[in-house]
This record gives sequence, C-alpha cells and structure tokens, in this order.
Amino acid sequence: MIHPLVSKVFYDYKKNNNSDQKFCFLISGGSQGAQIFDELIKDVMIDISKNFPIKVIQQTSEKNIQYLQNFYNQKNVENKIFCFEENFVNLIDSANLCISRAGATSLAEISFLNKPFIAIPLPTAKDNHQMKNALYYEEMGYCWVLDQKNLNKEKLLNILISILKGKSNLNLKKSKFKKLNFNNSWKDANQKLKTIINEN
Repeated sequence: MIHPLVSKVFYDYKKNNNSDQKFCFLISGGSQGAQIFDELIKDVMIDISKNFPIKVIQQTSEKNIQYLQNFYNQKNVENKIFCFEENFVNLIDSANLCISRAGATSLAEISFLNKPFIAIPLPTAKDNHQMKNALYYEEMGYCWVLDQKNLNKEKLLNILISILKGKSNLNLKKSKFKKLNFNNSWKDANQKLKTIINEN
C-alpha cells in the first residue's frame, strides 16, 4: 500500500457508485496469513450472511487464496480473495466497511476515501504504534478499535451486527471523514499533480 496521494494519482482509480444492495466488507491486513483474519473473521462473515446480504473482499496469504474462495463459495457468499491488488483504492471504495490492521498508510488510504473502519492493531508492532494510530482515529470518532488480545468471535460478531442494524452510526462516521478530508492539504496537492500530469 502507498500514500493516498500517490494512490489517487497513479492507480487506475474508478469511482464506485455503491449501487449493489449487498453490504460489502473489505478485510485487509492478512497477506502474511494472520490467523485472526484467516480464521476468526471468515467464520463471523458466514454467521452475518445468514441474516444480511453481504459480499466479502478479503486479503490473505497467496497459499490461502483457494481455501478461502472455496470456503465462501460453499456458503454462497459472494467474495473476492486476493493477496496483492495493484488498484487497492478501488477495493476500498467498493466497501461499506473496512476491517484492517492499523498501519499509518493503510488508515490514511481508508480515511481518504471516507470509509468507516474497524481497526485491529498488530499486537507485535514496534512501540505499539499501530494501536496509537488506531486510537487517534477512534478519539476523533472515525472508527472502532478492537484489541486482538481480547478479541473473540462473539465480540466481533456482536459489533458487526450492531453496525449493520444501526447504520446511522456508520453514516455518522462517514460524514466525519468527509469533514476531515475537506480540509486535507493532500487533497489540494493531489489536484495539482493531476493537472500537471494531464498537461504533459
């Protein structure tokens, strides 16, 4: 992943109109085969699919792609499973809610596209910097933060069901992101870069 400024300029970005009636989850941060992403979250997605129409876009390790595809297909859950995606911003933009680690660049990309998210910081991150990143966004009212050390299937399931049932909270966080990015200097810089590129 790269900074949203670079993403918006150099990726083949296509604006998503979100016309699909299915609620789309983007689950990223599992490219190294993190067990919490490969196991716990996939089981929660299946439980949710029993009561809500959803589709899942999920990152995993390359060796696990076929397994997850088969798993979701057998449960009749629409899915896109990947390890690396060049046009990652397109995947973010197609989502209604992101579930992610909390690296600074990842959260910047998600927030740049006004997407509410659940952050599950990497517990072993140096100086606990991912938790600090996530708490910054949480304090501003942009996301939910879950501590992996205390996370289980029931807790995650309850949170996601609460979000799906009470979408006003989801929309509130999204509106806060729009206010954040309205004053974001990266946005102005991005427009200037686009102008330069188009002129050359």
